Amino acid sequence: MDAVARLSRRRYGESKGSHAHDHFQLLWGWQGALELEIEGRGTRMTAGRLAVIAPGDRHDFWSVGGSTCFVLDTDDTASPVLAALAGRVLDADGSALHLLRFLASRHDLADLQGPAAALLLSTLPGEITLPRGTRRPIDWGRLDAWIDAHLAEPLGVADLAAQACLSPSQFAARCLAETGLAPMAYVRERRLAAARQLRAQGLQVQQVAQRCGYRSPSALTAALRRQG
Repeated sequence: MDAVARLSRRRYGESKGSHAHDHFQLLWGWQGALELEIEGRGTRMTAGRLAVIAPGDRHDFWSVGGSTCFVLDTDDTASPVLAALAGRVLDADGSALHLLRFLASRHDLADLQGPAAALLLSTLPGEITLPRGTRRPIDWGRLDAWIDAHLAEPLGVADLAAQACLSPSQFAARCLAETGLAPMAYVRERRLAAARQLRAQGLQVQQVAQRCGYRSPSALTAALRRQG
């Protein structure tokens, strides 16, 4: 299934409290100044600044005089470019600024959703080099054992990142790069593997669903059927 991207122009003012999404959110500053905090790291968003908020990253924002930003929500959690940019704040390039000026002149973005989103994503840098000293090794065997021991719990990206001693955005990028799966997809694979093993041992579907973190036996059955 193709990834879905939703582009909007939003007005920000007083903070409504920190929150997180299960998808990537890209935010381009346009008018005014927006104070943005991502996982405890603060920055000021002004015209042409781009912030990439990773799935699971808690963030908050406020603007004293009001701020207008362009926001792109995308469920493309498998994108290596977005994973490499996760948690970063950078200056948009000239092509992005030109497109933002055009979008700012439009009263309604509804008829430009698809093309504008694709063009904005195409302006992202295609390659990011991380300093060698910033890479903390992930003990995947230890992490797998921890996940398997907590399958019955509602695990999130932040939970996995804490076990790896990384920020959620760093862990999301590393998980995708080293396993080929986004964090929640990785957990789903562990849940399904455990569920199949328990079913093979003769446990009832309801017992397996409870042990592996599925909300109901039918949810487990559907997940097993989708995997084939």
